[in-house]
This record gives sequence, structure tokens and C-alpha cells, in this order.
Amino acid sequence: MMEPCGKVAVVTGGGTGIGRHTVLALLRSGYSVALAGRRLEPLEAVVEEAGPLGHRALAVQTDVGDPAAVRGLFRQTVDAFGRLDLLFNNAGSSAPAIPLEDLTYEQWQSVVDANLTGAFLCTQEAFRIMKNQSPKGGRVINNGSISAQTPRPNSAPYTATKHALTGLTKATALDGRKHNIACGQIDVGNADTRMAAKMKEGIEQPGGSLLVEPVMDAEHVAEAVLHMAGLPLDANVLFMTIMATKMPYVGRG
Repeated sequence: MMEPCGKVAVVTGGGTGIGRHTVLALLRSGYSVALAGRRLEPLEAVVEEAGPLGHRALAVQTDVGDPAAVRGLFRQTVDAFGRLDLLFNNAGSSAPAIPLEDLTYEQWQSVVDANLTGAFLCTQEAFRIMKNQSPKGGRVINNGSISAQTPRPNSAPYTATKHALTGLTKATALDGRKHNIACGQIDVGNADTRMAAKMKEGIEQPGGSLLVEPVMDAEHVAEAVLHMAGLPLDANVLFMTIMATKMPYVGRG
């Protein structure tokens, strides 16, 4: 077992984008972190980027849509660090931006597995650990996305799963009460990551036009997650929206 320093977190989708920023922020704040993702190389790159803090990081190649892989992730986390205080359900994917009627079943199912089933499976494993550890309890934070509130054109799988994640957040918050497990959701709009590159080039709007959209530094999202995670378990941010101030969200469509 590694010697944990402070609290212990699991971050899915931890090799790139918001996940990468959040892993590094948690490590700087004293957490030990298991970072999960489908590809091992980006995870290892984050551990290396953490420098001396990397000794408190564990990279675990994980497909969150695979129940066996998820069980392995949480087993390795407890084996390494002894407990679990925070789960950040951040892993996600999207389908091509094509008309709803042209999407294949495989494209739909892939997004459901990553965005919804994966969050459920990870939350389930987190519950099993958090309710039985001492001290009891912990926190789950879900990355809901602005699309949990308002869709973009040609985004049916992504939007449907993110709306469903809001329901999972509410159910988790309710079912976690008796176990001292808090759950909240952060809805992110236009963080400057690789996935947001198309926004700086021009992205389709509901009327069919293309518009270059403002973005914000993804570090602000990591700081917001850190704030949610840092609250005592008798306080909870149930929903937070953090977005680029001038993005076309209020009044979209």
C-alpha cells in the first residue's frame, strides 16, 4: 500500500482535459489520486507532469462502461490508498454531430456506456467502499456539462445521457444521505480543452450558422471541483454551472 497523504480521490477521464487539470489540482491540495482512462499513456503523462507529487498518483487503465474494469479500478485504489473520499465522474464521449436519424445504434450505445452507465458503475463501487470505511462517507461529483440543461444541434446521445446524469445525481444525493455520502454535479460550458477546439474555429448554432464561441481556462473548472470537494460532508453544492461568460448559453436556440 502507498502511504496516502490527506484524502483519496478517483478521477475518471483523468488523462486529458478537465480530468487532467483536476487530477493535478487535487494532488497539489494534498489528495492521493487514482486516475482512470481508456488509454494508459495519457494517464502516465499526467503522473509524470505532477513531478514529486506523482508518488501519490495511481494510473489505472479503465473502460468505465465495463463492470469488471470498474471493479478493478476501485479495488486497486483501496489496495493502494486504503480508502476513498472523492469520486469525480468525469469520463465521457460524444457521437459525431450528424442528424439524429443518421446515428447508428453503436454510436448511441457507446455514448450511453461512457457517460451514463460508466458513472453509475463507478458510483456503485464508490458507495460500497464509502459506506463501510471508517470514518464513514465521502463525496461524488458528476461532470454534467451545459448539455445537461440545454442541447446543441445534432447532439441527441450526449444530451440525453447528460440529462440522465442529472437524475443520477439527484438519486445519488438522496440515497447517499444515510451513508454520509454527498453528491453534486458541475455543469461546464466551453472549457478550453482539446474537445473545445472546434468552438474556437466555429461551431454550428441552432439556426444553422457557424459561430466562434468564447472559451475559458479549464483550470477554473478544476478549482470549482476542488471547492465542491473541500466542503465538509454536512454541506453540499448540489448543482453548479461554470461557463465562459460570453458563450451563447443563456438564450441559446
